[in-house]
Amino acid sequence: MAVGSCGLALISVILNLENPSGLLSAIITGIGFLGAGALIKTTDKIFGFNTAASIWIFAIFGLTIGIGQYIIGSILYLLIWLIVFGDRYLEKKGIGSYQKKITVVTKKIVNEKDIKLVIQNNSNKCKLLNIEIDKENNKLTITYLIEAQIEELNKVPQKLFEKDWFSSCKIE
Repeated sequence: MAVGSCGLALISVILNLENPSGLLSAIITGIGFLGAGALIKTTDKIFGFNTAASIWIFAIFGLTIGIGQYIIGSILYLLIWLIVFGDRYLEKKGIGSYQKKITVVTKKIVNEKDIKLVIQNNSNKCKLLNIEIDKENNKLTITYLIEAQIEELNKVPQKLFEKDWFSSCKIE
């Protein structure tokens, strides 16, 4: 993306267009379209914001270098890496919260509140997404969207395992 944007910006400068903003704005619009394609929507969440933002910022970096603004481009490049390393550092320290979808399957039909209680004790937020009751096999499948720090998320399966009604869980 950055190389392509840089190339197009160089072309607009080389052609000595009186107003290169038309070509530059067309590049930004096209890159925005590609970034939107990186977004993935599921029924409960949208993924790909970081990828879309990365596509867009590297295109801006390429445009900045392409029009000859090397100091601004260098500052932008350094800021990009500062954000990447800062995010990795915070992630390793477990700072921040994460959203995960958890699906719990029980061995018998239980009250939904019993499951929610276990999950709420280890999360900041807990939103019910889906309940499936299988009377024939005497089991319950329930899905929540939970938000918590990584250490707390890791405790949820252990706490569920302690319950006699617990069969399995899947965290996505």
